[in-house]
Parts: sequence; structure tokens; C-alpha cells
Amino acid sequence: MDLYYKREIQEAIERKLFKGKVVVIYGARQVGKTTLVNTIQAKYAATSTYYNCDEPDIRAALTDKTSTELKAFLGSKDLVILDEAQRVRNIGLTLKLLVDTFPHTQIVATGSSSFDLSNEVIEPLTGRKYEFYLYPLSLRELSKKYLMRELERLLERRMIFGMYPEIVSAEGDVTDRLKALVRSYLYKDVLRVDKIKNSEAVERLLKALALQIGHEVSYNELAETVGVNKNTVMGYMRILEQAFIIFRLNPFSRNVRNELKKLRKVYFYDTGLRNALINNLNPLELRQDTGALWENFMLAERLKYNQYRQADVNAYFWRTQDKSEIDYLEEAGGTLSAYEIKWRKDTARWPKAFQGAYPHAKLAVIHRGNFGAFVGLPTA
Repeated sequence: MDLYYKREIQEAIERKLFKGKVVVIYGARQVGKTTLVNTIQAKYAATSTYYNCDEPDIRAALTDKTSTELKAFLGSKDLVILDEAQRVRNIGLTLKLLVDTFPHTQIVATGSSSFDLSNEVIEPLTGRKYEFYLYPLSLRELSKKYLMRELERLLERRMIFGMYPEIVSAEGDVTDRLKALVRSYLYKDVLRVDKIKNSEAVERLLKALALQIGHEVSYNELAETVGVNKNTVMGYMRILEQAFIIFRLNPFSRNVRNELKKLRKVYFYDTGLRNALINNLNPLELRQDTGALWENFMLAERLKYNQYRQADVNAYFWRTQDKSEIDYLEEAGGTLSAYEIKWRKDTARWPKAFQGAYPHAKLAVIHRGNFGAFVGLPTA
């Protein structure tokens, strides 16, 4: 079987080429950015060039150069790909110079960490860029090669080992590969950030977050657990978000007096990464966290689906001080949708306080028997 999975955003990216702006593709290491841009480049083989900015000589050739020097280096290609562009110092200014001086040359820049690339790009490239985000493989992308019943059989393995392309494509025991991916790639960008002074604290924070998926987290409690102050925890969590390791849900609050307003939930973009961090790659029958794992897996898949179809939604969870709660809420186009996410096909008990405050909200239970529409899988 061909191991390449066509990515959902490829066509959207191609529609933005040669429109006078830089195309920026963000995503963690090893999610498939290089494969994606190489696939796009193949359509322009004779008039394109690729540079890996992890290479020191490439970085030197692109750092603090004049337009004449850049032109001499890049040549007359129509399409120029700068992979891992966040490795180039002052990359934002270089990209601005390129797009302003050579508007007919399409620059595609990828970045495995938004904290480097985006912070330097935001100001120089205002109005000059299209941004895209690439995540680990989605169930929707896998559905191009598997029937629905086959996907259902793969659910447990994907929940446990995750959706990184290298892991999905491998056969047999992938434990060592997954742990190596965590060590070699995901920490590579996070731990080189100047603001991180204590790498051991970051690892303790990641493990603490991994053990609390599906639960509200408190900065104060995390600070006590990790052994650093609250502001340091907040700073590290922002970096972990910008490195595409975690994402958060904030509480929804509008009408009910005792709705939570301060706590938040934290999830991992990839459950395989999460499981490797806590060294628990056991099958579901030997786990006590199946419900939380399923919730994280479904919310990550929903996030990918919403992002790739460019859905304009706001995502939350809901809980009151007396512990009435709903796993997941979406607000889109003036409509509020509430979801309970259950591994087993259970009947949800919808809180009266929520139904009283939001009587027009749509209610749905997402379980392993009906999850397809929630994550955008094609219907039979």
C-alpha cells in the first residue's frame, strides 16, 4: 500500500500559490510538512527549488542579506521552498524582502514551531502571507485508504499510538519509534527556546498535563506540582501550545451565575505523544483512562476537521461550581452545540442548569458507534 496520505490542506495551499504572498505552513516536527511541500513541488519540478534551513550553510545564505544577494542565491525559480524556516535568524525580514522585491516568485516557508517563525513574521509580513496549519494525520485523511469498518478496527491502536505519519505507516511494535520521536523531535524545538531555563520542569509539566486530560487544570496547582512559580508555568504552557504539543479549552460562560470562568482544560494534539510521556502504551482493557483518552482523541480530530475546512467556530467546555459539566461546546454562526463524549454508548444526563440557560442549544452524545460525522468522515 502506498504510504503517502494526501493531506486535507494540500488543495487549499495550492489555490493560494502565485498570488503575490508568502505561504507559511506551521506544524510540529514529523507531522509531514516536508512530504507535503515536496508533493506540491513535484508539480513544478523544472521551475522550483527546495532548501532545508536546518542546514547551516542555507541559514547563512538567507540571514541578513540584501535583495541582490538573495536573488543570486535563489536564482530564477518560480517556486522556492524554505523548510524549517524558523531556524533562520530574522526570517521575517528576509521573507518580507523576498515578497516585496520578487512578487512573481512564490515563497513557501514551513515552521515546526510558531514561537520562532510567527513572532518574527507577524510584523514584517502583515498583509503579505497566507497561513496554514498541518497536524498529525486525521481520521478523515486515513478514510481515503480505509473503509469505515476498517477505521473502527484501527481506533484503539490510533488512540494509543497516535497519528504521526511515521507511526501510522509502521507495522508491528512502534513503541521505540514513538518514544524516539518524542525525544528527538518534539523536545528539539521546545527546549531550545531561550525563555526555557529549566528543561526538567518542562518535562514534569508535560507529564502533569498528560495525567490531567479531560479535567480542569489550575496554574497554581501545576506550579506546586512542577516546582516553579505560576508565571513560569503560564509561560511554558504558551510555548507548548506554540510548539503544537498541547491545546486548551477555556470555560464557556454567559448567563449562569456559578459557571466557572478561570479554569481551563488542556489536551494533546496527539494521544500517542501523551501516552509516551506517561509511559503508558497499554491496550485499552488494561487502562483506567480510556474515557479521557477517547475524549482527547475526539477533540483533536474535531480540531483538525474544523481547521482544515476553515470552519469559524469557538470551542469551550462548560462547568458550574457545583460540578455540573459538559465535555465540549462549539459556538458557530449564532448556534451553540453541546457534546458529551463517551467511549461507551451511554445516555448523557444533560444538566438542568445548562438547558435552562441555553434552551436552544443542540445536544449530542459522541461515542464509538457514531463518531464519524463529528470528525468529518464520509457517510456510507
